[in-house]
Amino acid sequence: MDFVSRLISQLGPVAGMVLKAIFFSLLGIFLLVAFIVTRRWYRARYFRRLNQRTFALRAVWDDLVAGRLPVKEWRLNPFDCEIVEAILLDNIETANPDQLAPLLSCLRDSGLLDMRIREARVSGGWKRRTALVALGRTRAPEAVPALAEALDSPSEETRVAAVRGLGRTGLPGAAVPLLDRLVGNEIEVPEHTLKNALANCCRKSPSVLISYLNKSTRQTRELIARVLGEVASAELGDELMILAADPLAEVRASAARALAAAPPSIALPALTVLVCDDEWFVRLRAVVALGFMEHQGRVRPLIRALCDRNRYVRQRAAWALARLGPQLEDVLEQVVDTRDSYALQAFVSELERSGAIEKVIEALAGSEEDNSAGNVLLDALNAGKKRVEAALISAAAAGRG
Repeated sequence: MDFVSRLISQLGPVAGMVLKAIFFSLLGIFLLVAFIVTRRWYRARYFRRLNQRTFALRAVWDDLVAGRLPVKEWRLNPFDCEIVEAILLDNIETANPDQLAPLLSCLRDSGLLDMRIREARVSGGWKRRTALVALGRTRAPEAVPALAEALDSPSEETRVAAVRGLGRTGLPGAAVPLLDRLVGNEIEVPEHTLKNALANCCRKSPSVLISYLNKSTRQTRELIARVLGEVASAELGDELMILAADPLAEVRASAARALAAAPPSIALPALTVLVCDDEWFVRLRAVVALGFMEHQGRVRPLIRALCDRNRYVRQRAAWALARLGPQLEDVLEQVVDTRDSYALQAFVSELERSGAIEKVIEALAGSEEDNSAGNVLLDALNAGKKRVEAALISAAAAGRG
């Protein structure tokens, strides 16, 4: 100790500063370890309690939902409220219409729905955004007004949470405040977020979009048309015919996509016209829709699309034609009759990819008639084989060089 004392006295104030630094470092390490240990103990205690209360509430869940268990036994306990709300929301998201009614009734009767509505209107920041998302998960019509009010918030994060909440309700009525603000240019949220919300809300009732589509401007009209293309059903046949002749190419493309769900008697004439559209992506959407249509009349417009000047349109038309099964021989003859080498190349390539090329060759070989289509097909395959061999020889020569 005398040595240490003499050393400190010799070093002077520097030694005191070093000792203080060591002391505070050790103290900081001790406090950090104590915090980690305390936090782990608290979290272990929390999850143990959470498991116990969840198990207890699950044991009486049927009585709780049916209202046979008095609400006061769990409603006044914030911890139990959190557990019950989480279970209710999880069940509501996966419930069918018959199962949804008692779950919503429990949510209303317990006051949990009113509590979330009040938080969405009064609270701010993260707490408000959490309430908005929870309201969307309830799928309750009463949540729509509170979610609509949050669309006017100055915070973009709050507006996005409100849009997502409205979309998660899946209610056609929830689309009305979104469309009103969209048409009036009064909403500022990312386009993909708004589009997804509208698609979820209008999936069961796509006719809601039609009235707003007619009174929207260019940009909003294109967005609404894209949503309509995703959710359109057979009941919109006449409206889709009108949209197929719209001056905006994006609207025509969305109409072509939607026509895939329309009856062939309505869709086929419109898609036949759209296959010849000036814009390549409109033609592509029309070809895709024709590919999903089960009607004999689709072959002719698909053959026409196979001769398109755009490579993507040709490839998609070839994809649809190569999956016609028993009609492949007739289709091959029609492709040969076009005398379009690009069309033939695209069709043969798709036959090879789909694995139907062998069946076509066998059918043509077994035919007793002099089939020029078969000769053309074999010539195309031989030419392709020669090109591949030449490419391999060139690659090998380049590798040796």
